[in-house]
Parts: sequence; C-alpha cells; structure tokens
Amino acid sequence: MNIHLLSIGNKMPRWVSEGYREYAKRLPAECRLNLIEIAPGHRGKNADLKRTLRDEGERMLKAIPRDCHVIALDIPGRAWSTGELSQRLGDWMESGHDVALLVGGPEGLAGSCLERADSRWSLSPLTLPHPLVRVLLSEQIYRAWSLLRNHPYHRA
Repeated sequence: MNIHLLSIGNKMPRWVSEGYREYAKRLPAECRLNLIEIAPGHRGKNADLKRTLRDEGERMLKAIPRDCHVIALDIPGRAWSTGELSQRLGDWMESGHDVALLVGGPEGLAGSCLERADSRWSLSPLTLPHPLVRVLLSEQIYRAWSLLRNHPYHRA
C-alpha cells in the first residue's frame, strides 16, 4: 500500500525535508509514504486569495492517484488517537487501496478538496504550520505502523 501525502508548497526548509524523510524511510514497502508537492499559488500584495485557493485545489485534485481513499487534513475534522490511527492504517493496508492525505497551504484546503475527501482528519485544534504537518504526519504514520507490528518504537 502507498500513502500519498499531497501537500501545497515546495522549497521547504532543510529541517522539514530531513524530518519528513527520516520517518518516511523507516516505513517498509508494505506501507510506503510518498510526498507529492503541489506548487503554491501566488500570494502577495493584491493577490486574489480565493482564486489562489481554488487553483491550488484544482491542481491537488488532479494529482490524486487513481483509486485512493482520500483524507483531508482539516482542523474541524475528527481527531484520532495513536491507537485509532494504527487501527485505520491496518484497515487501509487490508483494503487493497492506496490512501491520499491532503494538506493545504496557509489558507487551508479548497472547498473542492474537502468535498472530494472520503473523510476529514484533525491533527489538532491548533493551527499548525503546513510545513510542520509533513513531519508530524510522517512520524505519526511510522508510529502507527510500529504499533501494528509490535515494534519497540511506540511506547504507550
């Protein structure tokens, strides 16, 4: 199974790329984590942020691989404990379908992405910087996998 992390933004700071890669490389082939970066839209003086968000959403939807279970990362979504994430990961692995996790940019996800999502997951009621979300997601997916496989990384 592949988990595709679709995230708005590129040219991340080195610590973000290194943090993400550290956990992604720990995952075995049975649960591979792939990053798909979506180019951010124009932001700046006089930028039309509604149009930027809509355009980012269109690019994100086009980048979702076929036959994926789509999960939008969304503050008002449902929070999952580590145990719940591990159980969901096990279910995803058994389903035979890949998973796409959608992470928005500074303004969040376009409405079209939220509508397309099969479910919505809230990492926290806090607003997190979207680069940090990449690192957090990769670590939590690795932790969930380690819990499934009784690996010593997860100690609850």
